[in-house]
Amino acid sequence: MKVLVVLVNYRTPRLAVDALGSLAHEVEQIGDMQVIVTDNDSGDGSVEIIRGAIEANGWDWCSLIPLTYNGGYGAGNNAAIRPYLEAKNLPDYVMLLNPDACVHRGAISTLLAFMESRPDVGIAGTRVEGADGKQAHSAFRFPSAASELVEGFKLGLLTKLLRDRQLLYEPGNEIMQVDWVTGAAMMIRKEVLSEVGLFDEGYFLYFEEVDFCFRASRAGWSVYYVPDSVVTHLQAQATGITDARPDKRRYPSYWFDSRRRFFLKNRGKLPAVLADLAFLVGYSTFRARSVIQRKGHHEPPYFWRDFVRNSTFVKGLEV
Repeated sequence: MKVLVVLVNYRTPRLAVDALGSLAHEVEQIGDMQVIVTDNDSGDGSVEIIRGAIEANGWDWCSLIPLTYNGGYGAGNNAAIRPYLEAKNLPDYVMLLNPDACVHRGAISTLLAFMESRPDVGIAGTRVEGADGKQAHSAFRFPSAASELVEGFKLGLLTKLLRDRQLLYEPGNEIMQVDWVTGAAMMIRKEVLSEVGLFDEGYFLYFEEVDFCFRASRAGWSVYYVPDSVVTHLQAQATGITDARPDKRRYPSYWFDSRRRFFLKNRGKLPAVLADLAFLVGYSTFRARSVIQRKGHHEPPYFWRDFVRNSTFVKGLEV
């Protein structure tokens, strides 16, 4: 098989069906392509809805795997990929696609053509747009104490001084090498999966693609952003953060758990503590500055308190 596309559904069956519909032209163009939908024990009729759509539309290129538990995003992807890995019969490329994402015409074939032309590249990601057509960030640097300081302070001068250390790459129209790309739409070469293995199921949701790209990078594989491949992503529909407005949504505990796991596992205990300290100093300064300057902020509710409660200072240094 040339390309295997994997969608993990959890209680978003209508969106998943729309995502599958957007893949039909890619299947026709590529030919040797299959799609697997895993359902993370939604228990809301998702399985019946998705199965019914597959049958009604004659999508013989798509199969559905109902899982008996919700192990998270990484576990859902692993359930589809693991049988191929264990049988040593991996497709040439595995494409991960969120169920709340729809591919534009040629999106997957564009990534495929890029990967075929660059055997040194292990992972490639797309340009991501919101429902309004505006470009969203989809390419990032690996988190570090410096990036956490920038994220916390939210100060223009500091952002400029540490431009090469902040999390976000400026979205552009040129192919570029990056640290990691969003798991909402990313293509992985089979050799990467063979070398670094599956997703770490210790992450329930968030940071699992960061961890995977970090492991791939350590193994010598590069990651690229390919803006000619475009995906529309209805952000926050398929995750636990259910409101797209940052000033309205409260971050779930597993977001903090995943963040702490990434730092402890991949950066080490001291860097993890320094990252927490850097963010708290920066964020506390930002909030004080907002009060003094009488400026509003658009931060998640209870974020400072939730961050402290889930930091290495409170929850410790064990992964």
